[in-house]
Amino acid sequence: MTSSHDRPSRRVLFKAAGLGVGAGLLKPAAALAQDVAAGAAEIWSAEYTAKKGDVSLATYRKRAGEPKSGEAPLPVVLLVHGSSISAQPSFDLNVPGHDYSVMNAFAKLGYDVWTVDHENYGRSARTEGKSDIASGVEDLKSVVELIVHETGRQNIHMFGESSGGLRAAAYAMVKPDRVDRLVLAAFTYKGEGSPTLAKRAEQVEYFKTHNRRKRDREMIESIFTRDKAGTSDPAMVKVLADAELKYGEEVPTGTYLDMTAHLPVVDPAKVLGPVMLIRGEYDGIATVDDLVDFYKQLPNGDRQFVILPGTAHSVVWGLNHREFFHAMHAFLTMPPPVSA
Repeated sequence: MTSSHDRPSRRVLFKAAGLGVGAGLLKPAAALAQDVAAGAAEIWSAEYTAKKGDVSLATYRKRAGEPKSGEAPLPVVLLVHGSSISAQPSFDLNVPGHDYSVMNAFAKLGYDVWTVDHENYGRSARTEGKSDIASGVEDLKSVVELIVHETGRQNIHMFGESSGGLRAAAYAMVKPDRVDRLVLAAFTYKGEGSPTLAKRAEQVEYFKTHNRRKRDREMIESIFTRDKAGTSDPAMVKVLADAELKYGEEVPTGTYLDMTAHLPVVDPAKVLGPVMLIRGEYDGIATVDDLVDFYKQLPNGDRQFVILPGTAHSVVWGLNHREFFHAMHAFLTMPPPVSA
């Protein structure tokens, strides 16, 4: 298929000095499992090509049951991947005996779930570009119009992790009418105090002068050990690396350059819709202070900040990923707060 087309919210959840993730507000993982099982219709999938000019973008879709003419569209969520791993290994990873696939989980919860390989990632077109955040926004413009065409939904939910969060939030600044609720995980605002970005900045001159960087098995494995070892399943990491390395051992430098030399790339005052920030307890990409600074400037009172205990950089691949599933689902389905 081809188509070209400073009022604090009552929903702020912090983990601090002996506090958990807001256990009284988030149902246990077993309850989420029941929700998923209730939507256990056969998952239908399809693949599309979105066109950004001459650049082809591989786009993937999953939902419970094949779409039928005349039916009301399901709520749509678009998943936006980060700097080092493409779309399907990020969001549709098949690990025997486990449920790491975000696409499957949210399809069973009643969503029409989409994701895309950005330019120079996965099965999308290879070009000479760096695939920076601005390029990613252009990718999302094309993909969202494809989704609107195929589903009839005029606005959609978006989830982005790490630089995928930067892409999604930057898109929401320029296309606010297309974004319903926005979930940003492993996000960074100004990058102040980030040990990961400080280390990465040692290579900023390389990122400026090269369009590609090495992304081999060792680098992929380091994603899961650099903040705190033991927060991810080693078996999952192996499957992930196997799935991603079939696309080669190099990825673009654009997002790394943006995150080390150009932050901030998102103005929170221009992100107008409801926003959830999710941070892993041990994430080294952004400090709590950095994210609170961003959070306080968001204009929409319907906002949340969740810190997931026992989780490092990635909420998608952590051992506590089911808590992420629940937190995001609860945000996307929660009614807006009553105005004062």
